[in-house]
Formats: sequence, structure tokens, C-alpha cells
Amino acid sequence: MYAVIKTGGKQYKVAEGDRLVVEKIDGEAGDQIVFGEVLMLGGTDGVTVGSPHIDGAQVIGELVELRKGDKVLVFKKRRRQNYRRKKGHRQWEAFVSISEIVLPGAKPKTAAKAKAKPAAKSEEAPAKAAPKAAAKADKPASKAAPKAKAAANDDLTQLNGVGPAYAKKLNEAGITSFAQVAAWKAADLDALDADIPGIKAKAETGEWVKQAKDLAKG
Repeated sequence: MYAVIKTGGKQYKVAEGDRLVVEKIDGEAGDQIVFGEVLMLGGTDGVTVGSPHIDGAQVIGELVELRKGDKVLVFKKRRRQNYRRKKGHRQWEAFVSISEIVLPGAKPKTAAKAKAKPAAKSEEAPAKAAPKAAAKADKPASKAAPKAKAAANDDLTQLNGVGPAYAKKLNEAGITSFAQVAAWKAADLDALDADIPGIKAKAETGEWVKQAKDLAKG
């Protein structure tokens, strides 16, 4: 027996056991997928065509994998204008395995898979939390010190190389005043560099600490 289904705006002829690639479907690997838009059924008893769908018929499958397809290159060129643009695109697609074709009025033999969360996860959670807490304790307390001193909201864009976007990142990290920047040590910069990659090199190049001391004095 075979069926013609519609999904993602396309039609596919499928049979039990087939594996096919369709447009992206919401879900995770292992989820059960039900295709309700069955356009045609065929087998030893003849062919049944829907108008446009066959009521009560469905095709059940399993989502094997969500992945990106082959890269498609898009190239644009304008003659005599020195204009060339090349871009690549990879479309998301779903790899599906067909489990069963259900006829109108029949009950599906494929039972819906229930996602059972293992109890071991909840037991392991406290154990996993302990190393994280220990790691936080090992981090230098210098990062917390500037946050505690944050009493003013200075315009950090006055520092060399700091724009509005970078100033926002600093504010989110708890850095809001020139006094905090002026108090930075090497350990503080190392700790901040983990949250804002590249800040240490940027601060040293722009001499933020020295500049912040002058700005903090007014």
C-alpha cells in the first residue's frame, strides 16, 4: 500500500518503511509525526482519491533527524558596474521514517511515544549544581567589588573605543561608573574577559583605567 501526502507545500508518495526528506517540521528527533493531509491511497483494492483530502486517513511517521541541507550558492553580478555578491544558504529539512498508513475508520497500530523524563536527572541535578557553586566560589571576588561600588551611572562611551553597544554590555556586567573602571586590576579584567570576550585587550589598548581615573576626578 502507498499514500500521497502533502507537507510543506509539496506532495510525496510514501509507503511503510520509507525514509524521506521533507521541509522542516517542529519537533525533536524521536518524536512521532502525523501527516493528516492524505491526497490519495493506493493498494491491492484499488486507488482512492481525495477531494482534496481523504477524511479519516493519516500517515504516521517518526522524526529521525532535523538537519541543514546542501548549501545553495546565490551569485549576483552587474556588468560593467564592478558589482559582485556571493552568498550561501542551507535550508533546514526533516528526515522522516514512515511507520504506518492508517485507512479511514481504522485505528492506528503505532502507539504514540510518551516522553518519559528519567528520575535520575532530578537526582543528579544537586550533584551537578555543587561543582558550579564551587567554581563560582573560586572566581576572584574582584568582579563583585565593582558592582558593589556602582553608585553612579557615568557615560562610559567617553572611554576610548567604547560605543553605545559596548557600553550596554558593560552595564549588563555591572560596570556603570568611571570609579569601577579606575579600580580594575589584572584579575578583574581576566574575570570580565570570560563574560565579554576581548575586553581585556580593548581596555589595555585604550588605557581605560588611566582615562577612567581622570574622568572620575571630574
